[in-house]
Amino acid sequence: MRILNKHDIRALTGVAGLIPGIEAAMCRVSEGKTDMPLRSMIKVGGSNLFGIMTGAMHEPAVHGAKLLSLYPGNPRHGRSSHCGVVVIFANDTGLPIACIDAAELTGIRTAASTAVATRALAREDAEVVAILGCGEQAHTHIAAMRAVRPIKRFVVWGRDAGRAAAFAAENGTEVAGSVAEAVRGADIVCTTTPAAEPFLLKSMLEPGMHINAVGASIPVMQEIATDIVPAVTWVTDYRPSLEAQAAEVIAARREGLVAESERFTEIGEVLNGTKPGRTARDDITLYRSLGVAAQDLASALAILALAEAANQGVSVDWS
Repeated sequence: MRILNKHDIRALTGVAGLIPGIEAAMCRVSEGKTDMPLRSMIKVGGSNLFGIMTGAMHEPAVHGAKLLSLYPGNPRHGRSSHCGVVVIFANDTGLPIACIDAAELTGIRTAASTAVATRALAREDAEVVAILGCGEQAHTHIAAMRAVRPIKRFVVWGRDAGRAAAFAAENGTEVAGSVAEAVRGADIVCTTTPAAEPFLLKSMLEPGMHINAVGASIPVMQEIATDIVPAVTWVTDYRPSLEAQAAEVIAARREGLVAESERFTEIGEVLNGTKPGRTARDDITLYRSLGVAAQDLASALAILALAEAANQGVSVDWS
């Protein structure tokens, strides 16, 4: 088993390096070639959570789990809000083959997954990006958007003006004083926050826009206004996760804005060509990211292959 910390991962790859594996994995998800129970979350004091995500892929054959503590207060002390490990196992022996820092892997695989969706759904000439939020995912999404579109301008908004200004100085972005100001004229909008109440409103959307809704991945959080759900071309990573965990979709069904029978499209279906994505320049498309085990497994395999080739990390005899 090879053990890899965040420094090992950063020495091996970044967001762009995970895009091919995640794109293939999302196709397998929509082809029914994965087994992915919904993640399990428990409270462990205050606003802190502990989650378990398990899964198996058949092509390539691998299974594993992510064990993750979610501590929202950690960034105030210079630590990631996501703390844990991803462990993957060989299908032929059942032995663990890698134990990888979950914070770093989650950060870049989430952004890489957004990049996959953006390449499939956003206009090819998209060049202005609004980043809503200025935390960990905001940073990685700058690299993700640059990897798939000819971006010329980034605008950031954050609830904390000081943090937004610091983010802008570090990343060379502009700063907006409000959500409406940030998204005005944007070709792509990335929401990357743990918001409890929606802040992206239907009135802010513009023809041709593509939205990546990345944060608020549990039912008590919501970034996207409920009435946006029926107003856009909606695509998600995994339907079972969307139905159980996306607050805006749960609310839209409860309020009768979308039918109970509505079957939302998965990004793998768009990639496989079995469902349409953007069909016209003025379409407004939205990718709702919840995060699934297949993305972790594909990323872990890619990182492990690079680590073995470079002899990076610590190798432990587990046999």
